[in-house]
Amino acid sequence: MATCAEPAGPEPPAPPEDFEVLEEPLEDGDPDADDLADLPPLEDTAPPAAPARQLLAAEEPRRQPEPAAPEWLDILGNGLLRKKTLIPGPPGSARPVQGQVVTVRLQVSLESGARVLDEPELQVTLGDCDVIQALDLSIPLMDVGESAMVTADSKYCYGPQGSRSPCVPPDAALCLEVTLLAAAPAPDLELLGGPARVDLADRKRERGNAHYQRADFVLAANSYDLALRAITASAKVDVTPEEEEQLLTLKVKCLNNLAAAQLKLGHHRAALRSCSLVLQLQPHNVKALFRKGKVLAQQGEYSEAIPILRAALRLEPSNKTIHAELSKLVKKHAAQRSTETALYRKMLGNPSLPPKGPGKATWSIPWKWLFGATAVALGGVALSVVIAARN
Repeated sequence: MATCAEPAGPEPPAPPEDFEVLEEPLEDGDPDADDLADLPPLEDTAPPAAPARQLLAAEEPRRQPEPAAPEWLDILGNGLLRKKTLIPGPPGSARPVQGQVVTVRLQVSLESGARVLDEPELQVTLGDCDVIQALDLSIPLMDVGESAMVTADSKYCYGPQGSRSPCVPPDAALCLEVTLLAAAPAPDLELLGGPARVDLADRKRERGNAHYQRADFVLAANSYDLALRAITASAKVDVTPEEEEQLLTLKVKCLNNLAAAQLKLGHHRAALRSCSLVLQLQPHNVKALFRKGKVLAQQGEYSEAIPILRAALRLEPSNKTIHAELSKLVKKHAAQRSTETALYRKMLGNPSLPPKGPGKATWSIPWKWLFGATAVALGGVALSVVIAARN
C-alpha cells in the first residue's frame, strides 16, 4: 500500500505579465501602416492594470488543501482496532480474500512491551477463525508483502479469559506486528492426500480445543465442524489403511469434542446426534456414552439415561464422575416416579388409598352402624333360641 504524500499548498497568484515593445516592421502593403505611425510609442502608454488583477485574484476563493491521509486506520470505527502501515507492499500487489490460505510473520506483545508470541511463518485460513479476531479483520486490509502494526482491544483478542498458550492475562490489549508473506487459494479437499488431510483436520481440532479452553464454545464448535469436513470429504486420491485409521481416530475425537461444545451451548439434539455418530463407530466409547446419558438426563429422560450411564460405569468402574452422575440420576428418577404415582392415583380417585382429612368420617360412619345392627340382630336370634329351648 503506497504511503500518502503530503498535499501541496495553494499555488501563489501569477505575477503580472511583462509587455515588450514590438520593434518588428510591419509587412509591406499593410493598409493600417500609416494610421499606426501616428500613435504614440508603447513606452508612453498607460501601465498594465496589475493591481486590478491582484485584487480579482484575492477575491477568488482559495482552494483548500486536501486533508492528509490518517496514519492509523480505524478498522471498525470505534477506536478499539487500528492498523498502521509500516512497510507498504510492492506496486501491484493484491489483497487476500476470505477462504484463502495466508502466510504471515507475526509478533505479539502486551501493552507493556513484553513479547508473548513470535511466529516466523504462520498459516491460517481467512474466515475459519484460526486466529484471534483482530487478525481475521486486519489481514484482509493488507497487501501481500506489507508490514503493519495492529493495536487491538482485549475483546478482539483473548477476552476476559486470557490465554495459556500464548501466555496472555485476562482483559489484555495487544500490539501485533504482522507481515503478509503470501496468499494462496485454499486446497481442494478432494485432492488432498492422506497426510495432508490428517494434518489439516488435526490443526482445526487443536484450534477448537483452544477456543473451548477459553469458553468460546461457538468458535470451538465451528472449528470441530471444519475438521470433520476435512475428514469426511470424498477423496480422489488413494489413502492407506494406516491413514484411514488416523482419520477415524480424529473423527471420533472431533465428534466427542463437538458434543461437549454443543452440550455447553444447550443444543441437546445436536449433541445427542454427535454422540450417536460416535457410538456407531465405537459402541463402547465411554465419553460418548457418558455425554449421551447427560443429554438424555437434561431432557428429563431418566429411564433412558440410567442404563446408558450404567454401561459406561461397567466399562470404567473407577470413574468417579460417572458414578456421581449415575447416583444423582437414580435419586431424581425415584423422586419422579413417586410424584407420577401420586398424580395418577389422584387422577383416578383410587379408593384403596388410606382416607385422609374430612373424607375419613364419610367412609367410617356407615360401617360402624352396619356392624352394630348386625350384632343386635344376632343377639336377638340367640336369645329367642334360648327361650324356646327352656319352654
